[in-house]
Amino acid sequence: MNRFEERLARLRAELAKTEAEAFYISGAPNVAYFTGKKGNDCALYVTQKEAFIITDFRYREMACELTWLTFWEWGTGRSTYDFINSRPEKTIGVEKDRLQLSVYLDLLAKCPEKKIVPLKDIVLELREVKDEYEVEATKKACAVAMKAFDHMCEYLRPGLTEKEAAAELEHFMKMNGADDLSFDTILITGAKTSYPHGVPGNDVIKKGDFVTIDYGCKVDGYCSDETRTVAIGSATQEMKDVYEIVLEAQLTACNNIKAGMTGKECDALARNVIEKAGYGEYFGHSLGHGTGLEIHENPRYSQNNNEPIKAGTIVSIEPGIYLPKKFGVRIEDLALVTDNGIINFVTAPKELIIL
Repeated sequence: MNRFEERLARLRAELAKTEAEAFYISGAPNVAYFTGKKGNDCALYVTQKEAFIITDFRYREMACELTWLTFWEWGTGRSTYDFINSRPEKTIGVEKDRLQLSVYLDLLAKCPEKKIVPLKDIVLELREVKDEYEVEATKKACAVAMKAFDHMCEYLRPGLTEKEAAAELEHFMKMNGADDLSFDTILITGAKTSYPHGVPGNDVIKKGDFVTIDYGCKVDGYCSDETRTVAIGSATQEMKDVYEIVLEAQLTACNNIKAGMTGKECDALARNVIEKAGYGEYFGHSLGHGTGLEIHENPRYSQNNNEPIKAGTIVSIEPGIYLPKKFGVRIEDLALVTDNGIINFVTAPKELIIL
């Protein structure tokens, strides 16, 4: 049994707890979880005894390689709805958090003999705890990203625009093992570093500025996520002081997080440090989030999450302080959570680097 068949077995165990006789999966990351492919323009139909991949001629050869699935081709003259109508199952579960409204309405209209049941995202819950393959893929992605950070420390200089620097970072990752980007690169400078999710533009990097680099890449389908804040040429005492507070908060979280703590308790580790220093109002986002096939997955290190964090999850740890119109600082690692603490996948330096 390969890892995809094992995942299907776990899905079937969860499906058995619902009223649905089959589960129709169309969200691309969820399809990818059971196929190892990108999952675009494909769907799965899973029952307790069968599993189908539904796609068209463009992906025929790929689909036929997935020997643990049965290929059904849609195209001219026949649709996914024809397939569902041909099946004996009467109650069909669908992804409540993934399915497009238009597809849901079409299912109701074009499959009138079927009962369509929106289910919680069972697959996302399965994806939360990572297996060995997923852990190794994430490590590889982090290794590429760390190599890229070393390169950027040599490349960054006054006179470059944010766009130029971001393009160099992305190009380096893709030329050194990355399959894709995890998300749109955040590489911003000066006062724009107070924007937690600032967009690289034509702003020019200047001496005395912070540069915040929040970036990631995918290897074998899995995301890395890392943030470092560096100074160009020099830094004021205020910049250094704020940086040290964020660093203390980040290290406190890294040194104390372990499985069994709630997301709220994990968040509080860093938040208490920042609040004690008088900057609580300037840390407005949560401490971190899970990653995997997508850059934002469960669990959440959030003030709103009272659920225990499971061993085997991969989560970002990213406190920050953002002073409007002045500057911001964020430091982020990606780590595997265990019963005894974390295994940090990011070993790039955290002390303030002045380039």
